[in-house]
Amino acid sequence: MLLPLTPDELLSTTRSVRRRLDFGRDVPTELLRECVELALQAPTGSLRQDWHFVISNDREQCRRVGEVYQRVWRNLAGDYASRAEKAEPEPAARATWLKMMDSARYLADHFPEVPAIVVPCIDGRLDGAPATVQALKWGSIIQAAWSFMLAARARALGTCWTTVHLGAEAEVAEILGIPMDAVQQVALIPVAHTLGTDFKPGARKPTERFVHWNGW
Repeated sequence: MLLPLTPDELLSTTRSVRRRLDFGRDVPTELLRECVELALQAPTGSLRQDWHFVISNDREQCRRVGEVYQRVWRNLAGDYASRAEKAEPEPAARATWLKMMDSARYLADHFPEVPAIVVPCIDGRLDGAPATVQALKWGSIIQAAWSFMLAARARALGTCWTTVHLGAEAEVAEILGIPMDAVQQVALIPVAHTLGTDFKPGARKPTERFVHWNGW
């Protein structure tokens, strides 16, 4: 069953869900299939569709991938509270950033419990590729992954775009059987039913800081 969301509500309330993932509830294969079929309708550069989605709702596989993520996150995060002032000099923004990092720590602590994962991938490796090739590839797979996340939100599933595991990409490739020499992983998206469905738009800095009308 789809949530009764308008297009604007869907776009503005598809959040990075970490604390409100229901780790105890399995995600059916058919629900994941519906989401990925919509993802494959996303724009793709030159109609190449040179993408892959490695999806697992096998609890043991998800646990092993989650343990890799957990280890890499802990090594990278360190004492993030001590880095907060440099990351965000404004007090309000700093508080928001720290709240986000606390949420990220929660996800890392519980990642092995995630009931389903999606790893969007690109055909080939982009190491040293020209900017035009990279733009073509990234622009296609990221739009498709975002479509997956929107489709998931409409079905009361929570997702979160993460890339921490790329610090141990080879380990995840081995667990999931991904041919790392021919396929590049782009992200690791946990998927779970959400605890409640009442998500709100996220806090953002003023539009005027980022939008340039009719030129810079």
